[in-house]
Amino acid sequence: MLREAWDANAPAWIAWAREPGHDSYWRFHRDAFLPLVPPPGHLTLDVGCGEGRVGRDLGRLGHRVIGVDGSAAMAEAAATHPGAPGPVLIGDAALLPLPDAVADCVVAFMSLQDVDELESAIAEAARVLVPGGRLAMAITHQANTAGHFALGPDDGARPFVIEGSWFERKALSDTCGRDGLVMTFHSEHRPLHDYVDALADAGFLVERLREVGEPDPESKWSRIPLFLHILAVRS
Repeated sequence: MLREAWDANAPAWIAWAREPGHDSYWRFHRDAFLPLVPPPGHLTLDVGCGEGRVGRDLGRLGHRVIGVDGSAAMAEAAATHPGAPGPVLIGDAALLPLPDAVADCVVAFMSLQDVDELESAIAEAARVLVPGGRLAMAITHQANTAGHFALGPDDGARPFVIEGSWFERKALSDTCGRDGLVMTFHSEHRPLHDYVDALADAGFLVERLREVGEPDPESKWSRIPLFLHILAVRS
């Protein structure tokens, strides 16, 4: 189960996420995503809030934020940070511990590829939103998770190879180490139409879709998108 895997890795993730400039969030991801989030309203839910960095940024932008995470360790880290913008609840994204129509914005930043029940999680986001409320979500791009660059010189010209199927869901586990920190990322590759179908079935209309790549033109990842940002409105 993805939820249990992330809870088991909570200490590693907290250290990884809070190291300044260490994660992709600090490099370029945050500045591409935050402008997509609607202006502050009555309430913003940060679903899959992790250790709370997105919620803290939203709080600084004026949002009243409630965080939700399935990991007790993550929720505690988010709630006890000096910059926490609001309370944090322990709860499953697929069964949010909140009443109907309580928020005008739901943020799911890099969490939906890590939940066990994607369709239920998106349906729950719709349930807790008022009509006209918006879901701002970021996920790992399918190109990122479907394949890999072939071995060879790291000169930006290596071919990108998909050896399996783009269309089949598959569990992923990727261990990364850098500057003395090690983190194992657990997620599931899902084709793009699974996300779009889940949004449509829950009553969302997609307003914006942005593909985010590495800004360094010398990097091989400047050719292939790393992340996908979506803004959707609840009808």
